[in-house]
Amino acid sequence: MLLHGVKDSEVEIHHGDSLLNDWAILSEQNPAKKLHFDAVVANPPFSYRWEPSESMGEDFRFKSYGLAPKSAADFAFLLHGFHFLGKEGTMAIILPHGVLFRGGAEEKIRRKLLDDGNIDTVIGLPANLFFSTGIPVCILVLKKCKMPDDVLFINAAEYFEKGKRQNRLLPEHIEKIVSTYQHRTEEERYSRRVEMDEIAKNDYNLNISRYISIAKAEEEVDLSAVNTELVVLEKNISQATQKHNEFLKELGLPPLPIGSQGTDKGG
Repeated sequence: MLLHGVKDSEVEIHHGDSLLNDWAILSEQNPAKKLHFDAVVANPPFSYRWEPSESMGEDFRFKSYGLAPKSAADFAFLLHGFHFLGKEGTMAIILPHGVLFRGGAEEKIRRKLLDDGNIDTVIGLPANLFFSTGIPVCILVLKKCKMPDDVLFINAAEYFEKGKRQNRLLPEHIEKIVSTYQHRTEEERYSRRVEMDEIAKNDYNLNISRYISIAKAEEEVDLSAVNTELVVLEKNISQATQKHNEFLKELGLPPLPIGSQGTDKGG
């Protein structure tokens, strides 16, 4: 935050382990005293390996969902922030695409979040945006109380400026994402609102390509026009070969063979 120009006089920065909830003011279990936030923003380490103890399964942040697997703490970070989100608040977290479709414990957590109507929007971003990794990532937007009974999918992976080492999102790319999110607009190949029934039929898989087709339609070929063009090309080749063979004949050299459309004058 300091590197991004946020003054330490404006915020309270705490250094600790989020997974262990290593901050006394966040460990309050009395619902009446628990802290709630209007906005939660997170960019945790991707697929962080962790060693949750058995007691962590009873932790107030994870108890209703289950623990994220040891191989990837992505959902543990998500549930940590989500626990402290206020009823009218919004959470945005950057995660690898694996959280959208991986099975096992992660599928169980994802299913409950969807059934409870907490996942509001899935935003797919371009690859190679970060210094630490070149993989494409997504932003999950979550709410405790969201109105629409659908999930908005935004495929922003094709909208970026290519750089030598990193790709960049330009202001117009960011504005397009924000505007689409705010108005929940639908656009072919870019955004779509998907009802929960369809997501359930897809076994709660949130892979963006399942809901937004990025395949480009093949251009229709006019066979008659192609045939006409080939006939003209064949005629031109034949005429050029015949002219070339006249020069070869004067030089006493063997002629080039002529295609089916011409006549071999070189004998």
